[in-house]
Amino acid sequence: MPAALAPEVLAKYEPVIGLEVHVQLLTATKAFCGCANHFGSAPNTNICPVCLGLPGALPVLNGKAVEFATLAALAIGCQVRERSIFARKNYFYPDLPKGYQISQFDKPIAEHGFIEVPAADGAVKRIGITRLHMEEDAGKSLHDGFADSATRTYLDLNRCGTPLIEIVSEPDIRTADEAFEYLTRLKEILLYTGVSDCNMEEGSLRCDANVSVRLKGADKFGTKAEVKNVNSFRFVRAALEYEIERQIEVIESGGRVMQESRLWNSAEGRTYSMRTKEQAHDYRYFPEPDLPPLIVSAAFLAETAKKLPELPEARRARMIAEYDLNTQDAFTLTASREFADRFEAAARTARNPRRVANVLLSEVGGRLKALGLEQEQSPVSMTGIVQAADLLDEGKISSKQLKQLFDVCFEKAEDFPAVYDREKPQQIIDVSAIEAMIDEVIRANPKQVEHYRAGKKTVAGFFVGQVMKASRGQANPALLNELVVKKLDG
Repeated sequence: MPAALAPEVLAKYEPVIGLEVHVQLLTATKAFCGCANHFGSAPNTNICPVCLGLPGALPVLNGKAVEFATLAALAIGCQVRERSIFARKNYFYPDLPKGYQISQFDKPIAEHGFIEVPAADGAVKRIGITRLHMEEDAGKSLHDGFADSATRTYLDLNRCGTPLIEIVSEPDIRTADEAFEYLTRLKEILLYTGVSDCNMEEGSLRCDANVSVRLKGADKFGTKAEVKNVNSFRFVRAALEYEIERQIEVIESGGRVMQESRLWNSAEGRTYSMRTKEQAHDYRYFPEPDLPPLIVSAAFLAETAKKLPELPEARRARMIAEYDLNTQDAFTLTASREFADRFEAAARTARNPRRVANVLLSEVGGRLKALGLEQEQSPVSMTGIVQAADLLDEGKISSKQLKQLFDVCFEKAEDFPAVYDREKPQQIIDVSAIEAMIDEVIRANPKQVEHYRAGKKTVAGFFVGQVMKASRGQANPALLNELVVKKLDG
């Protein structure tokens, strides 16, 4: 980290952050050819003359990629252009065999969107999205893992031509935490739409961060650095925190921040200079001569809009109102579209949806977390969770009995219905039987009775506990509490 800066020094400056997010679209084939769009294939097996830009090979735009790009644009509130233009972005890296990338420049497919994030003061802050444009990916340079890696670089060109969308934010982000929240919500929205799996480990979602600092109150932006090679949202936050302090330290020491690309090294927790940053004109953009303008008709736009699912924020608000959930539970249940769908399908069949949520998150979720398992690995199905919640709601089992039954489910890897049918714990709901046990506990504890009748009403809990112990946890809790108070007050 840079030398620790005094809080009053940090307070003089305001960071200005913009994010560029590349998202690989989940199409079966590549952007401009019929090669498989598949991660993990043997190197250089998913390539063809179009991917490699060989003479005479012509690109043909993937219609599914256009649909996915349009769907993503609508989900983040962008205005979709009726007419957009593909361009050649010229640069020369070993992993770009054509010597150019097909992208979009001055006329992208969509512009002027936004994502809302929680601000530090508890309010909601809107982060603008400048543009969403379509482009193809480059290949991959491999610098490690070979006997001669010290002297040679290997190329895997399978990724050449993979369909991408790039989502560019406005420079509206002011803290590393805001950047983290923006990325979290963007990923959540994209996953809901199904346009990408957003797998950062496989490169399906990649983020570059542009960051500068300026004196608070200044209108002009400072000189920005672009931080690349950041493979998790947590590291994006850490890289931004480092870079903000580094730039402030440079300025405070009388230096000048350079416009450059920097690499994040997560092992060292710092950024390194990679190269001076190109300006747009260095890429020598010009319209792609082999592709006509992309026309998104009103009919296509309307048809695509019908495929837009209920998005996470709207779904949370509805579920809070419909199922009487608290905000935290609603966030957890809507973390993925598939999980939310499973919960809602189950909740609609249950007596009490909120109790289903409690059982799912507390009893099942807590055990899964302790065991390091995913929801899909739970021995208890959603059907079993609904049955357990209904039994609890009907008073046929107590929460203690439910815990014991779930312990057996996880211990024996069995679903709840099978365990319940075998164990069949029954609650005692016979009033006279419960009263007899209460009378016995009262006779055995005269001093506690005196304390209760002297005004210490919390002692009632002692009697409830003793009767529960005597009944081996089978006394109906609600009935027991009512009868204990009645007996002690009598």
